[in-house]
Amino acid sequence: MKLIKLCAIGGDGIGPDVLESGLKVLKKLVPEIEIKFEIAGYGAYQKHGRSLPDHTLQTCRNSDVILFGAVTTPPLIKNYQSPIIRIRQELNLYANVRPFFSLPIKDTCRDIDLLIIRENTQGLYSGIEKKIDGGFSAERIITKKASERILSFAFSYAQKRRKKVTVIHKANILRLTDGLFLSLAKKMAKKYPQVECNDMLVDTCAFQLIKNPQSFDVIVTTNMFGDILSDEVAGLIGGLGVCASANIGPHNALFEPVHGSAPKYAGQDKVNPMAMLFAVCMMLDYLSLRQEADLLRKTTITAIKKGNVTYDLGGKYKTSEVVNYIMNNIK
Repeated sequence: MKLIKLCAIGGDGIGPDVLESGLKVLKKLVPEIEIKFEIAGYGAYQKHGRSLPDHTLQTCRNSDVILFGAVTTPPLIKNYQSPIIRIRQELNLYANVRPFFSLPIKDTCRDIDLLIIRENTQGLYSGIEKKIDGGFSAERIITKKASERILSFAFSYAQKRRKKVTVIHKANILRLTDGLFLSLAKKMAKKYPQVECNDMLVDTCAFQLIKNPQSFDVIVTTNMFGDILSDEVAGLIGGLGVCASANIGPHNALFEPVHGSAPKYAGQDKVNPMAMLFAVCMMLDYLSLRQEADLLRKTTITAIKKGNVTYDLGGKYKTSEVVNYIMNNIK
């Protein structure tokens, strides 16, 4: 097997804690891996004056995959830039992929199996803001090239699933930006006649995700819409502590839990490692190590089913105890 080069970024708060959990399991499944540790986030900013030091970005460029913990991105700090957004833009990680599926967790929705794919480099996260009379404005950038690229990615992905794509937009109000996105989606649909395609206003989608989430397969949308809808769906299946995300580009990819840095829980051995473990599953799938990915996914779900979980899922176990249970049952 080719040696896999991995850049590991713990970040802030509980980021290093969940990263440690993920790496522990990963090294058991895939011994042939070279890990380089780097820093990013508010701690890096306090130490180096930059949230994403140049050496961290260079290691990311030279790695096959990146495993990312979590970072604190405080508001109202001059010249502070979210390191994860910058990595996405610098490495052209244009496709954000977030799978959501029902888990054996009490009081959660059943039979959910959907994917939210969002354009990852533009939209309102372009980072372009300026002062205007009486306040500020932010630019929402939607281009033909980026839209076609993410739409093609989503339709191709749908071919491997249940062959259904729902395009989410607000073209009735955002007539130029979302109008472009919608028109390109309709053109893309003609190239994939075997894939059912419909479109939906983002507010309608938000409602339907609560009323009938089982009706969705692949959702494709712009950057901020996808981010917000992702957190909504997470609430249906057990919360952010069980949801993972992939950021995929032409040359490499970054994998991370969806949750934030939760600094008040750092170092307490109590945070839920499941989101990070599912992120590792996604990384293994990306690396075509599907047997290892399926084994970890199955073992993690079994741990949830048997109640070997942390407090947020109603369990009594520490982070380390959950990880040790999974390690002992990977065979």
